[in-house]
Amino acid sequence: MKVAINKNALESVVMNSNSYLEKKDLSAITSHIFISAKDGILNIKATDHEIGLAYKLSNVKIMDEGNATANGKKLLDIIRSLKDEEVTLETLNNYLYIKQKNSKYKLPMYKFEDFPNFPTIENKNKFEIDAVMLGRSLKKIFPSIDNNNPKFELNGAFIDIKQNYINIVGTDTKRLSVFRFETPTQSEFSLIIPKKAISEIQKLFFDKIEIYYDDTTLIAQSANFEFFTKLINGRFPDYNRVIPQEIKRRLRLSRDKMIEGIKTVSIISESTKIVFAPQTISFESIVEDNSEAKTTIEFATGLEEEIYVGVKNRYLLDFLQSIEEEHFEFGFNDSNLAFTVSSNELKTVIMPINL
Repeated sequence: MKVAINKNALESVVMNSNSYLEKKDLSAITSHIFISAKDGILNIKATDHEIGLAYKLSNVKIMDEGNATANGKKLLDIIRSLKDEEVTLETLNNYLYIKQKNSKYKLPMYKFEDFPNFPTIENKNKFEIDAVMLGRSLKKIFPSIDNNNPKFELNGAFIDIKQNYINIVGTDTKRLSVFRFETPTQSEFSLIIPKKAISEIQKLFFDKIEIYYDDTTLIAQSANFEFFTKLINGRFPDYNRVIPQEIKRRLRLSRDKMIEGIKTVSIISESTKIVFAPQTISFESIVEDNSEAKTTIEFATGLEEEIYVGVKNRYLLDFLQSIEEEHFEFGFNDSNLAFTVSSNELKTVIMPINL
C-alpha cells in the first residue's frame, strides 16, 4: 500500500478514531487502526468491539492499493508532529512507514486479516429520526446518566419511541432527565445506548445520517463515515413513575440569577439550601464544618410564604447550563419530595437533600 494525503485531513480522522481503540491491551489488534486503500478510497477503521468508527476519504492519491494497521496513539503522535503538508503512508515488510520530505517513521503492523468485521445493516430496522435532534437530545440528558452502576441499564440513555413522540431518558437514581420531542413514528420500540457511545455520537450526528438497529446493535451511516455501538441489554425502570404527576407550586425563575447564586455558594459547599421568599431568593451553604457562604438575589417569586429545598449544586447547574432559554420552570411540592426543573422539551426530576 502506498498513499499520499493531506496532513490535516489525516490527523482529524486518526484523532477521532483514537476514542474507539482498545486502551488496556496493546497486543490486541483493536489497539490498532485499520487502513485500507482500494478503488480510489482510503478507509480508516477503529473499534474496541463495543463501539466502532469507519471513515471514507476520497481526496487521496493512491499509488498502490493494500491494507495496513498501526498503533492508533503512536500514529496520531507522529502525524501531529508533522508540518501542514502532504503525508505519505507506505507498507513494506510488515511495517507502516509515515513519510514527509526528510522525516520518516516506521511502525510495526499486526495482521490486518485479524481486524474484526463491522456489523452490517442487513436485516436491521431503519430508525426514522432526525439525527441532529437525536444528538442534541442526548447531549441534554447526558449529565444525568450513571457511570458504573451495577444495574447496567442505568449506564446508558433510554430511547423510548412512542406514537408521534420520542422520550430520551437518563438517570443516576438521584435525578432523572427526560427530553421529549414530537415527531412522526412508524412503530413503538425502545433501546438503551451506552454512555460511552453517546459521547461519540455528539461529535458525529450533524450531517444527513441514516440509522439502523436490532436487538443488539445500532448503526449510523453517512456519506463519509459509519458508526456502530452495541446496545445495553436490560430493562430500564419505569421513569414515568418518578415524575411527579401533580405540582403544588410552579415558579418561573431566571436561569442566570440561579446560576450566579449557586456558584457563589459552591466555592465552599457542594450542596445548597435555597430559600424562596416573596421578593428574594437566598442561597445558603450546607456544610458540616463551621464555614459558611450565603447570598441573596432580588427576585419577585410571586409566593405568599417562604419555601426551601436542599440540592446538590452539580445537579441544578447541569440542568441550567444545558438550556438556552433565559427562564425555566421550578416545580415544587414539599421540601422532602422530588422537585422538577424544566425548559421547553427538557425536564429534570431531582431528589432533594433532607434538611
